[in-house]
Amino acid sequence: SMLDGLGLTKAQMAEDVMRIPGYRAFYLDSILEARRGMTVYRDRMFKAVVRGMKALEDSDFEVPETLNGELREYQKLGFKWMKTLDLSGFGGILADDMGLGKTVQVIALLLDEQKSGGGQPSLIVCPASLVYNWENEIRKFGPSLKSLLVTGGAAERKAALKQAGEYDVVITSYDLLRRDLELYGGLEFRYEIIDEAQYIKNAGTLSAKAVKAVKARSRFALTGTPIENRLGELWSIFDYLMPGYLYGYDVFKKELETPIAKNKEEAAAKRLQKMVSPFILRRLKQDVLKDLPDKLEEVRYVRLEGKQEKLYRAQAQLIRGKIASQDAEEFRKNRMQVLAELMKLRQICCDPSLCYENYDGESAKRDSCLELIESTIEGGHRMLVFSQFTSMLDLLMPELEKRGIPYFTITGSTGKETRLKLVKEFNEGDTKVFLISLKAGGVGLNLTGADVVIHYDPWWNVAVQNQATDRAHRIGQTRKVTVYQLIAKHTVEEKIRQLQETKQDLSDQILKGEGGQLAGMTKEDFLELLEG
Repeated sequence: SMLDGLGLTKAQMAEDVMRIPGYRAFYLDSILEARRGMTVYRDRMFKAVVRGMKALEDSDFEVPETLNGELREYQKLGFKWMKTLDLSGFGGILADDMGLGKTVQVIALLLDEQKSGGGQPSLIVCPASLVYNWENEIRKFGPSLKSLLVTGGAAERKAALKQAGEYDVVITSYDLLRRDLELYGGLEFRYEIIDEAQYIKNAGTLSAKAVKAVKARSRFALTGTPIENRLGELWSIFDYLMPGYLYGYDVFKKELETPIAKNKEEAAAKRLQKMVSPFILRRLKQDVLKDLPDKLEEVRYVRLEGKQEKLYRAQAQLIRGKIASQDAEEFRKNRMQVLAELMKLRQICCDPSLCYENYDGESAKRDSCLELIESTIEGGHRMLVFSQFTSMLDLLMPELEKRGIPYFTITGSTGKETRLKLVKEFNEGDTKVFLISLKAGGVGLNLTGADVVIHYDPWWNVAVQNQATDRAHRIGQTRKVTVYQLIAKHTVEEKIRQLQETKQDLSDQILKGEGGQLAGMTKEDFLELLEG
């Protein structure tokens, strides 16, 4: 067992002293525990390392006072787990279910490092769609942390990285890290943290190679999707965390992956489980139900780029020019025209194809939404996707079909009987996605079969969004509901979001009645909406 598990040769076993990496301590301890007839002397350091992992609750690590907010008990445990691993020079996978606050647990870790005055920045690598989300979460929970975004054009990123040492946290995407890898050659980070770690599950990809090439004292991976059953992918993440821990891939495949996946060998499965369990922390929603609020809400920011950004800026400039040239009376008379122009601006944020027939460029939000849908399904969840624009749902449908994802849909044209039939089939079946137009699905539907809600575009009246969310978050729902709102950064959508947060009476100030009559907003209010 020791030969197999510790990766030792018979020649090494015959030597008086065998040297093995520190990360083998837990596995070695589990082998010795199983053979109680053997007399074994464990020195103080060995016992301290093993005991630290076995008694996390009793550890002396305190959540930093600079954290803006209270950690729940399971989140405190996650923070202590990362600190304990780090103290011994190990890495790990924080694999909590989606919506359990992996980000805030990492922010606590970063704040603790800031308190110690280490001086080295930490690097966060995530999908492009989450870069701004990390920036916002750090601003919210760790305002004392100075964060640097390495985004934009090549020259902009190069200039940013020259200042990396002046910041606590550097945030970039997998794609940009891959392109900028040479620029990271002279940098060393305190922590390297990869979010949505499934991005490196294929060890042969450039993204996987890039994160493994970065110099960092400690490494952690975050993923909300189960990873225990895809063994080659698990190997790749461990190859990032602690190279060599699961041996070279050929040895891993021969001794563990093939025996477990193909031959169903229980002994091999137990061996792998013993090896990886100290380095994977996974909590499911049902496990920590008592610690969770009824509804978890998260804003996902996306950045418009390329053709989409150019179209948005041109349209915003056009509207600004029209409004600025009007006096107060002209503005009052032309309000409906301004609203129509503003609607076009919102459609460009969603997908320029909504208002430009032959548009052939990128759509940042559509890509981000599809990515979220796929990761949500991987995590075993089912979801409702709301949009104010039925034409946006029409654009999502072929993309879902292309990916082999079955879905239901309800819009204003869906008959009452059909609606009831679809709702029943969704709640009782296993279709993962329900596309619903905001107006048609805002009331009168009981869709407790879903535990995730995605709002594709923000609505002026936050109450309408909340009503839509309540299709899943209602009596009869036995699971916690996670609500995502997709927002295009530096656009009118972000301004709408800010208004929602600061003005509870938004519906009275902006829209009046079902016809959507614009009311209460001045010319200056509109110009402010178009800033940024």
